[in-house]
Amino acid sequence: MRPYGPMTGENPFVLGVDLDGVCADYTKAFRAHAAAELGRDESSMGEQRSWRIEECGWGIVDRAHFLELHRSAVVEQRMFATMPEIAGASDALWHLSDKGVYIRIITHRLVFNWEHEITVSDTVHWMQQKRADGRPRIPYRDVCFCAKKGDVGADLYIDDAPHNIANLRKERNEAICFDASYNQDVSGLRVRNWDEIVTIVEERLVERAALDGI
Repeated sequence: MRPYGPMTGENPFVLGVDLDGVCADYTKAFRAHAAAELGRDESSMGEQRSWRIEECGWGIVDRAHFLELHRSAVVEQRMFATMPEIAGASDALWHLSDKGVYIRIITHRLVFNWEHEITVSDTVHWMQQKRADGRPRIPYRDVCFCAKKGDVGADLYIDDAPHNIANLRKERNEAICFDASYNQDVSGLRVRNWDEIVTIVEERLVERAALDGI
């Protein structure tokens, strides 16, 4: 699928990047919030073995309970503004951006109808927080909030959610699975860290240059 929307430069390589579980450590942030809300010792809450957190045995009884906790984390505690970064994400994305890769953030965070202001503003705030070198944390060119990620064009996608990977590949998009305890059943292209993502993207850049006759 060809890139969507206005871009800089001629025919840039577009990298579609998920946020939660790829750039930002949602599991770590939400586990801490859930433990506090449920009065549990965080160390007693094991790995997230299912993408649906209500199935992880953390004391969250069903989907509605999870959404209640998620809403309090996002709206009341402003979790999206303070989440820890996945190791290496910022440095890797800047490395790729400096090589001319067009970074398109594609995330589905708009869970609650008509309550998007905090989610959107905190997402942008998190991405634009300054690094030690004065650059923003994430060198994004644009950000797309949507559930059907294949509707937003990219040459290569990175995601952690099993259903997103499956849907993207079904639509004949190339999608990398970012390794997590809850996506071990996903086959195909997988990375364990951002260094491995850089390697794959650089390979695609070489392939693109060869096709363009450069």
